[in-house]
Amino acid sequence: MELIEYLEKVEEQVDRLIDRYFGAPVGELNKASAHLLTAGGKRLRPAVMMLAADAVRRGSSDDLMPAAIALELTHSFTLIHDDIMDGDEVRRGVPTVNKKWDEPTAILAGDVLYARAFEFICQALTADAAKLRAVSMLAITCEEICAGQHLDMAFEDRDDVSEEEYLEMVGKKTGALYAASAAIGGVLAGGSQPQIDALFRYGMNIGVAFQIQDDLIDLLASPEKSGKDRASDIREGKQTLINIKAREHGFDLAPYRRRLSEAEIDDLIQQLTQIGVIGEVKATAEELVTSAAKVLAILKPSEQKDLLITIGTFFVERGY
Repeated sequence: MELIEYLEKVEEQVDRLIDRYFGAPVGELNKASAHLLTAGGKRLRPAVMMLAADAVRRGSSDDLMPAAIALELTHSFTLIHDDIMDGDEVRRGVPTVNKKWDEPTAILAGDVLYARAFEFICQALTADAAKLRAVSMLAITCEEICAGQHLDMAFEDRDDVSEEEYLEMVGKKTGALYAASAAIGGVLAGGSQPQIDALFRYGMNIGVAFQIQDDLIDLLASPEKSGKDRASDIREGKQTLINIKAREHGFDLAPYRRRLSEAEIDDLIQQLTQIGVIGEVKATAEELVTSAAKVLAILKPSEQKDLLITIGTFFVERGY
């Protein structure tokens, strides 16, 4: 099976269940909770979890789908809170929850999804001990995500953030949930500890690479493709790898901390490309994906293992 075919299959399964449980919300809070969840999305974290489970036990893991839904709920909760903190107004091509309703409602909507994630992970059809461990992993992951988001916010007041600090922050903010997705798939499928550890490292590497590519997309992709405000990271002064590499090259992005026209963004991209910033950022993401593929050597050859490797490549080649 080709990767896109697999991703579309998982996306369809996830969307069907989301429509079943969240498609006809009653009450404003439930509507706010379901708003981004039902607005679409690539459902990549559920796909990583399902692939990891399939790669461990070499068979269909449809009985673990509720846990995959839990990971998508967790992701959506982080997006809602992220939009509140960043003041963003568009996500997935629709108004953010804080824009459509208000900030207090958005906070509560995110909290609802957070709670329901643990409810769904317990519905997976597998051993209770495995579910208990998965719940613990998800709880620790949520704490890591909060720590990563706090670091991201703190970095906005600094102009000396190093690449090492950035990678630590991204590992917590984005890498942790991909690491948990892969590792939880291994846990629920009955994988050995070495397999679970390898899947965790794999997920962390592709997750960090995913965020680096996301930072590039924020600058390079049109709002129609990304579903977000273009160059919002530059405008908000976020210490992305783009910002850090630009500073290393002596290029000051401070004058661009304002709403830019499309022509100004295009000119900025051209300048960053010419001095090598864009190429260096892409190379860092590609190195992480290469490392991710290597740690999967512990898994036996299978179509699912090949797709895990391919999804890492997809993460750094996607344009939206």
